Amino acid sequence: MIDRIAPARGAARSASAQRGEQPPQQSFGAMLQQQLQQAQPAQQPLNFSKHALTRVEERGIELTPELMDKLAGSIGRASEKGAVNILALGGEQAFIINVPHSRVITTISQDEMKEKIFTNIDAAVLL
Repeated sequence: MIDRIAPARGAARSASAQRGEQPPQQSFGAMLQQQLQQAQPAQQPLNFSKHALTRVEERGIELTPELMDKLAGSIGRASEKGAVNILALGGEQAFIINVPHSRVITTISQDEMKEKIFTNIDAAVLL
């Protein structure tokens, strides 16, 4: 028969506590901020595949700072819902984006959207 050995009371105290030293105190706000940063995965910057960059140029899609902010925001919202590949749909263009890698896979102009079927996506986000 195997007997379990319970730790002696007070044995789990750290060496500094045994010497009577107090651990350094952090403010509640600092501890909360640290926990929030650890809980949220680091957001990767938005990047484009070679294919997507070629399509942007061919289709004359202007990548304005406002559009880039909207795309980054769509990745954040989709990530919160657990989406992997999304269709980010704007008024005149659409983007297929891989959310975990923050990578635009391809772009489609409004004229091309009329007869297209979008596959291998698990969410759509309106820009």
